[in-house]
Amino acid sequence: MKTKKINSTDQSISFSTIIPYLLITFGITWGIIALSIFLPDQTVSLFGQITGNHPLFFLATYSPAIAALGIILMKVRWNGTKRFLGRMLLWRAPAPWYLFILLGVPAMFYLGAIYKGLSLSELFPVSSLGVYLVSLLLFAIKGPVEEIGWRGFALPLLQRKMAPFWAAILVGIVWGFWHLPAFFLSGVPQGAWSFMPFFVGTIALSIFATGLFNASRGSILLPALLHLQLINPLWPDAQPYDTIFVVAAAAIILWLNRKTMFRKDAGVATIIPGRGIEHAQAQQSGYQPVKPNFSPATKQLMK
Repeated sequence: MKTKKINSTDQSISFSTIIPYLLITFGITWGIIALSIFLPDQTVSLFGQITGNHPLFFLATYSPAIAALGIILMKVRWNGTKRFLGRMLLWRAPAPWYLFILLGVPAMFYLGAIYKGLSLSELFPVSSLGVYLVSLLLFAIKGPVEEIGWRGFALPLLQRKMAPFWAAILVGIVWGFWHLPAFFLSGVPQGAWSFMPFFVGTIALSIFATGLFNASRGSILLPALLHLQLINPLWPDAQPYDTIFVVAAAAIILWLNRKTMFRKDAGVATIIPGRGIEHAQAQQSGYQPVKPNFSPATKQLMK
């Protein structure tokens, strides 16, 4: 088995940085929601009622990205951070992944909704195009931003030590558990759901995102688009029955990608893309960093 090697800049992001990453991520999110749960009167008096569109809820949602960017900026300064952010412009992936995002994701929710027995009006919950576009914009600037941390930072760190499948399971467990306080808030979708089906579904979704991340050579953009499609307000609320179809889809994706998901050296393990000779040496050694066929805009950003 070939040993993964990392370029000198990426080496500054050691595996041990997963600890401060998790502490910052959970500290921000759980701290904000804890205020609302344990000191509700004082919190409302100071900040107003915390709902899904409150600035503090946005801050809680952004904590994975804040933690990742903070650590990267501290370790590799601005030049390395720009190269990290360049991964947000990587869009190439095998066509079946795009088909899954466009067609497979809504199919899971509609199958779950039909199984749940939703009425025709409940199958199409959007009242108008204008309402839908505003809702989509609000969703787009919340959940997908998490992927800067979960898939952009935590996943490649774990894939330095283990096969993609196990990295996906661990990220999925942490990702699901991180959402737990939201189930105690009113005014957010999780407030009306059961935690366990959501938790199981999150682990399955992590398998989707991991397969897509590795197939796209470390793209942050495509997992973010997948995330947006998963929370798209156009789809019906099929909880908890959509979990059945999410798990089934994850099993199919895992089977189709079994040759890479269970190989320790098959996952993308880079966080800061290399340049020049370091990048070439990393490729020749068997390490699989972000594919270096960047667009002109990305190359300019990474200078």
